[in-house]
Amino acid sequence: MAATRVLVADDDPNIQRVLAFTLKQEGYEVLVASDGAQAVATARESRPELILMDVAMPVLDGYAATEQIRAGEEAGTHVPIILLSSGADAAQRVRGIRAGADDEIVKPFHPSELIARIRALVARSGDVAGPPQPERATFGRLCLFYGAKGGVGTTTIAINTGIALARDLKRRVGLIDANLQFGDHRVFLDLGLESASIVNAMSEVDLDLDLLRKLMVAHRSGLALLLAPTSPESADIVMERQRAQPDSLSRLLSLCRSAYDYTLVDMAKAIDDLNLQLFDEADVIFVVLNADLSCLKNVQLVLRTMDNLGYERSKVQLVLNRSNAYTGINIKNAESVLGRKIDHQVINEYRAAIGALNSGEPFMSSRPDGPLGKSVTEFARALDAELAAETAAAGA
Repeated sequence: MAATRVLVADDDPNIQRVLAFTLKQEGYEVLVASDGAQAVATARESRPELILMDVAMPVLDGYAATEQIRAGEEAGTHVPIILLSSGADAAQRVRGIRAGADDEIVKPFHPSELIARIRALVARSGDVAGPPQPERATFGRLCLFYGAKGGVGTTTIAINTGIALARDLKRRVGLIDANLQFGDHRVFLDLGLESASIVNAMSEVDLDLDLLRKLMVAHRSGLALLLAPTSPESADIVMERQRAQPDSLSRLLSLCRSAYDYTLVDMAKAIDDLNLQLFDEADVIFVVLNADLSCLKNVQLVLRTMDNLGYERSKVQLVLNRSNAYTGINIKNAESVLGRKIDHQVINEYRAAIGALNSGEPFMSSRPDGPLGKSVTEFARALDAELAAETAAAGA
């Protein structure tokens, strides 16, 4: 089997040598270009399987070279391009995406990170090779995961439910980390800091479906991720944008509905302007709770807020996480306190959950057939069956 050809486009001979050595050690065939124009010509003549493109080069910079390569591609072909930049600037990243780049890595970077990015892109490009196929219509369902308090496992439930929907039910799933200040998806899924975030999507005036898909991170689990900002202060950018132009969030959610069967939103605990708009636009709000007294008190307040907002009871569903954990309050007592039934239950398996968190590999990927994986799969199937019933009723 022929080695994968990688084109290294960089005007610095030292970087050329380091990248060529690293790639050859991993079994790749390496082509080299020293400026943007040469990179375009080599790409057309030699047809590499992937291109590493430095942003700052003579004759043509990396952005212009990427645009020319994309313009010259035949229908149904797409060579993955990773831009090599010197800073994680949001405007630069959006410019790269607009030019047609698939990924960006900031110098200096560790060789193992580069190789991982290359392998992921080459694998994905192999999956989508061939002429474009017409896309089926999506279900377009927007589901929120809202924790009654911190530590109840909201992020764990959201991520692993998404994986179950994608892997077992073959649904297209987008997952948004809307915990703007302290989102954990990068940790839970072992992702770096360079990826785009919801800041890019909310700040882009001309956001369209093509750009949104490039801002979403394709994870090996099958999820497409729109991540939280990497710094707490960046949350203010999203909040100000939402306050000034609420339709920017509506536009983002509408595009997600058109791209994915399920858009899952992992929310922060606050009830602020952003979360209130998310509540309004959602199809279903899953309130995640544990059976302890302080959590039940919070759930009572949340349910009262939902009633005051005028939501139908079916829109707000209760998910009892760690349902088999001993807290001194059983499920029947919890339902009596809340004045309504608990809609879904996910069991407690602490060792599997904490092991998955510390490894950066969700338990639905590493141990889907374990007790916890089966419990989340049951919840995902119930969620999907509810949609199927609604769809059938609407078509009747």
